[in-house]
Amino acid sequence: MEQYCILGRIGEGAHGIVFKAKHVETGEIVALKKVALRRLEDGIPNQVLREIKALQEIEDSQYVVQLKAVFPHGAGFVLAFEFMLSDLAEVVRHTQRPLAQAQVKSYLQMLLKGVAFCHANNIVHRDLKPANLLISASGQLKIADFGLARVFSPDGNRLYTHQVATRAVGCILGELLNGSPLFPGENDIEQLCCVLRILGTPSPQVWPEITELPDYNKISFKEQAPVPLEEVLPDASPQALDLLGRFLLYPPQQRISASQALLHHYFFTAPLPVHPSELPIPQRPGGPAPKAHPGPPHVHDFHVDRPLEESLLNPELIRPFIPEG
Repeated sequence: MEQYCILGRIGEGAHGIVFKAKHVETGEIVALKKVALRRLEDGIPNQVLREIKALQEIEDSQYVVQLKAVFPHGAGFVLAFEFMLSDLAEVVRHTQRPLAQAQVKSYLQMLLKGVAFCHANNIVHRDLKPANLLISASGQLKIADFGLARVFSPDGNRLYTHQVATRAVGCILGELLNGSPLFPGENDIEQLCCVLRILGTPSPQVWPEITELPDYNKISFKEQAPVPLEEVLPDASPQALDLLGRFLLYPPQQRISASQALLHHYFFTAPLPVHPSELPIPQRPGGPAPKAHPGPPHVHDFHVDRPLEESLLNPELIRPFIPEG
């Protein structure tokens, strides 16, 4: 740590505190993630090991945050990353109006290039969300936080836990177009209801493999037809809705891949994606705080000992899916 001068605290994650720092000799600004080991005999947390391994495997991509160094420090160690000014969640939260079409295309294009590069290197991120998409001062988007990443098995025989669920590319596109999440659930059941309300109730006819899921027979929902995406996002272009619909499919095998999405006509119709330098510049630390983009109020918190209806943002979200009687 002697070669770095700490400039301030950026935030805190599941496995450590992140600081902004400057290299004493080179003057380079970096982000230092300090990971403390509770007990030395426990070793390095698996999530941290996965992040290091994944970043070492794909360190050559301009759309993935660069891991510069790993070194021991006290009863733990430090990961040194390239410094990024903000993240996509902050950009969406602080914009005064929905992002322009050309801006949405630019962010999505950079995200898809990063995802395509990861998949080409057999890495599946599994935690894609706006907060993990970092933005540089020049507007460049880079994928970060590979703590839940896994080596992907092309033959499809490897099993993965179902306890990993974040928004993924299609939901991020919907959020960029909408200015807020498409499926704003705050717990598992509410999240599922938000998805069913828009995409409809899945059936074996639409998704044949659904009957093979472990929990398929443990919960049932009332039949619900899908809502046309043009009604959900009335201001989105037909090309944007077509690409979004190719992402938001229940059968994973039918969803469009990142490399295929980059060739979609959405990116080749006006307005074209802007250069990253023309994107909104994230707010620099210490500057005046911009006015936040208004979103739905979070009135209720979820508690396991409280009736589900009292834990929802809007109780009416769940009622259409509860079988009568």
